[in-house]
This record gives sequence, structure tokens and C-alpha cells, in this order.
Amino acid sequence: MEASIIKIGNSKGLRLPKTILDKYHIKDKVELILKNGYLIIKPVKTPRQGWEKAFEEMRRKEDDKLLIDDIFEDEIFEE
Repeated sequence: MEASIIKIGNSKGLRLPKTILDKYHIKDKVELILKNGYLIIKPVKTPRQGWEKAFEEMRRKEDDKLLIDDIFEDEIFEE
């Protein structure tokens, strides 16, 4: 696929077709990677995206219990 470089003010830009934006879930930002003479355009993913839904699912399945106690029997708190 070829894409044209277009003038945007004093700069130039690359216009991506809507189909590519939708297919790769590109929203507002991309990461540009220069590697072995190639320019790689990678969508920036939101950290922790989907965690709220995953935690709610864990709670619903009662799979949100601690794996280890958060207080150990041999801890000393009088220090």
C-alpha cells in the first residue's frame, strides 16, 4: 500500500485510511519505531485497558481472594 506525504502547516504528515485506523485500533497516538531502515507505526495501547472489566469478572467468579496472607504470624509491629 502506498500513502502520500501531505503538507500540514509548516510540517508534513502521513494520512492513514480509516480502514487501517479501525483495524489496528489507532486512536490519538502512535509510536514510531525506526528499525533496520524501516519506519514502523505502532498503536499506543492504554496501560491497564480492560482491567476494570477483568476485575469485575474475577469478583463475580469469586476469584479475587488473596493468594497469601497480607499479615504474617512472625511479623513484629512494636518497632
